[in-house]
Amino acid sequence: MSTQPIYSAVSNLKPDTGQLRRVLGIPSLVLFGMVYMVPLTVFTTYGIVTQVTGGRLPLAYIVTLVAMVFTARSYGLMSRAFPFAGSAYTYSQRSFGPGIGFLTGWALMLDYLFLPMINYLVIGIYLHETFQTIPAWVFILATILVVTILNIVGIVSIARTNMVLIAVQLIFIVVFVAMAINQVSQSSTVNLLAPFAGTGDPGGFGPVMAGAAILCLSFLGFDSVSTFAEETKDPRRSLPIAIMAITLIAGVLFVGLAYVGHLVLPDHSFGNADSAAIDVMKAAGGQFLGAFFIAAYVAGAAGSALVSQASVSRILFAMGRDGVLPRGFFGRLNERFRTPVLSILAVSVVSLFALVIDLGMLSEMISFGALIAFSAVNLAVIKHYYLDDKRRHGMHVFTYLVVPLIGFGLTIWLWTSLSPRTLVIGLIWLAVGFIYLLLLTRGFRQKTPMLDLTE
Repeated sequence: MSTQPIYSAVSNLKPDTGQLRRVLGIPSLVLFGMVYMVPLTVFTTYGIVTQVTGGRLPLAYIVTLVAMVFTARSYGLMSRAFPFAGSAYTYSQRSFGPGIGFLTGWALMLDYLFLPMINYLVIGIYLHETFQTIPAWVFILATILVVTILNIVGIVSIARTNMVLIAVQLIFIVVFVAMAINQVSQSSTVNLLAPFAGTGDPGGFGPVMAGAAILCLSFLGFDSVSTFAEETKDPRRSLPIAIMAITLIAGVLFVGLAYVGHLVLPDHSFGNADSAAIDVMKAAGGQFLGAFFIAAYVAGAAGSALVSQASVSRILFAMGRDGVLPRGFFGRLNERFRTPVLSILAVSVVSLFALVIDLGMLSEMISFGALIAFSAVNLAVIKHYYLDDKRRHGMHVFTYLVVPLIGFGLTIWLWTSLSPRTLVIGLIWLAVGFIYLLLLTRGFRQKTPMLDLTE
């Protein structure tokens, strides 16, 4: 596996040109995406989605994986066409124009701004469960402070740290599965189809779709690697491969862990839905496995907080340097550290909402922003390849029209399956973005500034 620093973006600008150095290969990109997603993220919303789906979490993950495979393919195609930083913001901007690009980026910011926050929140939840005399907010504030400092200073050896984090989580997964199989094998009443059939309360397929919509946040690692396009060697080849690999590896892992977890604790008798994973671990392996899980999970969440804050700071920097966001604040690099310090601090301030928001609401809001961006990227494939490039012959119709159209339909279906509360708040966020765009363009009398994509 490559030892190139996957966190190199924080200190990877060429001093003479202001450009980012291309040092990342496919292994580093896949590693980055897996660290960003956290292999144990299946347990972040384990209890919440289990309740929403009536005990059909593995089935919900399968539905989400199918939708994400189509969307990951669209991301791969667009990263080949536009191998630049900015992710869905760049793809929609170049395909539909700066106005649509801005609104897509605005939705994407909801997603990325909240991702560090959810890591801080779950760290607080699980450490408080372990050390109940210490309030969760103490752990949250301490983690925000440490991650912010590390992001500002920049860490060139974070790849090795990420390898350790992944290794610890993979070791835990092996131990958990082994102990779970041992526990299940001792029972004479195991129903291997129960994780897919559920408890019947609630019934129907609607709750599965509602749960699948929430689970979109688990797959955001494939999207995050596209923000490092300007630091990737041969991005037109490397990014599509890494994006699909991350999606498939993570999807199989999530479905498998959810399935084993449901076999271990089929009655879903959680003490607290937010920390339901602790109940699952104790049912599989007692206090030892519970403690091992908390250590591995908190370490993974901290690593995810590091890279997610790095990723969102680059999106803010990309939008700031073209004037879509205030250039004087977001489009600046610190002279000493060569990192976007003000953008990093802005993310840290937003992350303080982890002190007051609940896990279910936060999970759905992240998925809302992600699904808007996913929909835009699926449509961007059709616009760029099928309509603009006129690739409409033979298999091109299937490749550049039918497949992304299926991906778009699936993401819209998931989006409309979110709770009414989430849809209302999310639409308000989009409305605020539209109003800001009106002010930025003086009622569309001026053009929306576009990102300079020259290298």
